[in-house]
Amino acid sequence: MTDIQKFLTDYLNYLEIERNRSPKTRESYEHYLKEFISAAKIKSPSDITDAAVRNFRLALARPNFSEKHLGGRARPLKKITQNYYVIAIRNFLKYLTKRDIETLAAEKIELPKAPSRQISIIEYGDLERLLSAPSGSDLRSLRDKAILETFFSTGLRISELCSLSRYIDLARGEITVRGKGDKLRVVFLSDRAKKAIKNYLGKRTDADEALFVSLTKATGDKRPVKVIGRIIPRAVQRLVNFYGRKAGIAEHITPHQLRHQFATDLLMNGADLRSVQSLLGHSNISTTQIYTHLTNKELREIHKTFHGRRRK
Repeated sequence: MTDIQKFLTDYLNYLEIERNRSPKTRESYEHYLKEFISAAKIKSPSDITDAAVRNFRLALARPNFSEKHLGGRARPLKKITQNYYVIAIRNFLKYLTKRDIETLAAEKIELPKAPSRQISIIEYGDLERLLSAPSGSDLRSLRDKAILETFFSTGLRISELCSLSRYIDLARGEITVRGKGDKLRVVFLSDRAKKAIKNYLGKRTDADEALFVSLTKATGDKRPVKVIGRIIPRAVQRLVNFYGRKAGIAEHITPHQLRHQFATDLLMNGADLRSVQSLLGHSNISTTQIYTHLTNKELREIHKTFHGRRRK
């Protein structure tokens, strides 16, 4: 193990144990930093120079580098993805400095200004067709309807939905969720979501602890589908997109888009930003503010009242 690899392993362990970051965060940081170390030919912390970082950032923006080093992509990485690499490098340097390891000062690396996030939402009629798309009474259709209704009722992240337990109090309609950073929050089920989950669980005959489960594929010989364990995020992504197409929605629909729909619906109906922040589990309210440009009724009324008036 080379010098830099040892420090990298120590840093990743620090992230997971002392900083309490999730295994997924550790995996992402490991990917970003290994790409940098490989591309910049870093052998030790002292090899991390301003020039090495600058050349790496320049390479990230070029298609040739992306194609060669990053999974065969034929175009440059998005700006926000490039920023993830830079953030990982900065945080690694901060860790090394904290341990009195001679290396580049993290402050010498400036983060580029991130472009504003663009939120796409669908029309209310499209949303209603999506939620109603799973119309059968079989276990798969009931599960899929419960998943869609739960997404829209709670604004859960896909990982949070997949980790839910079936032992919830439907009468109260409240679920305690462990979200990013291991933080707990309470989300609430609408009457429609409660009904959909009740119908789905009433069809279940297994004892699996997971609320939402994966099922075997339907066969032509009419054998019943079987539960094969907790549902995974990729399966949820596929089913949401499938029902989006079934509902006749032209654009690609994702689970995260239903989270956007949840937040937008609350704000458009008068909820305050702080409450929506809590329901979404955002650590910083600036993250929640990305929705306000879609929902500012006051600005709409000002425009309606004053725009287009002419002096006579």
